Amino acid sequence: MNNVVNHHGVHNLEQKQTKLKINYSNRNDIIKLIGPPSTKSTFDNDIYIYIERKTSNSKLTKLGKKKLIKNDVLVLEIDNTGILLSKKFYNKNDMNKIVFDENETGINYSKRSFIYSFLSSVRQKIDDPLGKKRIKN
Repeated sequence: MNNVVNHHGVHNLEQKQTKLKINYSNRNDIIKLIGPPSTKSTFDNDIYIYIERKTSNSKLTKLGKKKLIKNDVLVLEIDNTGILLSKKFYNKNDMNKIVFDENETGINYSKRSFIYSFLSSVRQKIDDPLGKKRIKN
């Protein structure tokens, strides 16, 4: 029996991101190679976030739960002249290693809080892909 694979986001993100060079590639190179970002944010510099996610139906004994095959995130920081400053690539194993600080309070509109909230939502989808663990009021 062939499982149906659901693919969302950029195909082959891991291979494509290796072609991007820090302090060399520019905004046009990025969009030509990978396409428009899944999420974009502007602070001091632009932050582009790309996602690749693959899920498949698991065995019948798992009662239709989705199996996470691939969950990659690429975070690119682009300066105001359009040059790539930094790139961070996370796969599904890296996501489980990220430690989130629960003691943060207040509203802080910064680059760190945006990436933190974005990765938190991706992590929640890893832990509960169908949203069944959420408490209903």
